[in-house]
Amino acid sequence: VFEAVVRIPYDLQVKQVLANGKKGALNVGAVLILPEGFELAPPDRISPEIKEKIGNLSFQSYRPTKKNILVIGPVPGQKYSEITFPILSPDPATNKDVHFLKYPIYVGGNRGRGQIYPDGSKSNNNVYNATAAGIISKIIRKEKGGYEITIVEASDGRQVVDIIPPG
Repeated sequence: VFEAVVRIPYDLQVKQVLANGKKGALNVGAVLILPEGFELAPPDRISPEIKEKIGNLSFQSYRPTKKNILVIGPVPGQKYSEITFPILSPDPATNKDVHFLKYPIYVGGNRGRGQIYPDGSKSNNNVYNATAAGIISKIIRKEKGGYEITIVEASDGRQVVDIIPPG
């Protein structure tokens, strides 16, 4: 197990629009693309020193089939402008295809509101297009922010509901 550290520098005075529409501290996130065979270290294999650096961060694979692509975020940038990924390297004793050479590692960092979340869902920092062409028949402001917009389709009169998140 080793650590890969991603530093995401930014001006701490810079603010972002929060989900409630107010200005607040920036969030950060990162993606780490490792060579095939490398993956997130399981909790029982992580040393206490690395656990201390990780804190309460929760990493996830980009997809269950892509354990070598790790994502994190959004997390508070003031606390996590440096993110430590715990990495498990493949074992050449159990996998004969593994040879320790120089490997390329790809890293991406994000400051501020991202366009999508790691699961692929849109953030509210996006353009939202109506899912149907027609007439807006109802707009409901949701209790926790955002809107529910009902559209009556011009072609067949069917009602379609689009949800816009807060912000």
